[in-house]
Amino acid sequence: MKPYLHPDLIEAGCDEAGRGCLCGPVSCAAVILPPGFECPGLNDSKQLSEKKRKQLRPIIEQNALAWAVVMVDAQEIDKINILNASIEGMHRALSKLSIRPQHILVDGNRFKPYNDIPYTTVVKGDATYMSIAAASILAKTHRDELMDRLALEYPGYDWATNKGYPTKAHRAAIATLGPTPLHRLSFRLT
Repeated sequence: MKPYLHPDLIEAGCDEAGRGCLCGPVSCAAVILPPGFECPGLNDSKQLSEKKRKQLRPIIEQNALAWAVVMVDAQEIDKINILNASIEGMHRALSKLSIRPQHILVDGNRFKPYNDIPYTTVVKGDATYMSIAAASILAKTHRDELMDRLALEYPGYDWATNKGYPTKAHRAAIATLGPTPLHRLSFRLT
């Protein structure tokens, strides 16, 4: 895994989690790691077990020069679509950083300019650059925690297990119980 694209610049990695979910927010994170940051096992959050993500999160949060996680809710996703909501969330996360980055690394192939800061999109960036992998872990763990809490408020949808992703059981629950206020009505729910 590469530490950075531009070693001479303050670089923020951005990623999101929950883009393909049927409910809940999309979680967007931005992380600036210190030079020489080492974190064995750091990888794309999708490649890691839940236990490993939970172990890595405090290491990232305690050692990052700056980090932020922002949630964009289902109503906003329905209004502006999931791609725009993901980009908007990453912009909001960047604006919450205590340090202004000089370059932005973004997982995926779509982004919109943020202020006047140059950016680079990287397909599979969360498995390529440490700052994007770190953002991916923070976005995922913060979102999973929220979905675990929401699962208690809305029992029957199995969010503690599926985290809002479109499993057969989740779709069946929507068909039986109907959508909650947290469901993304612009998505095919059943």
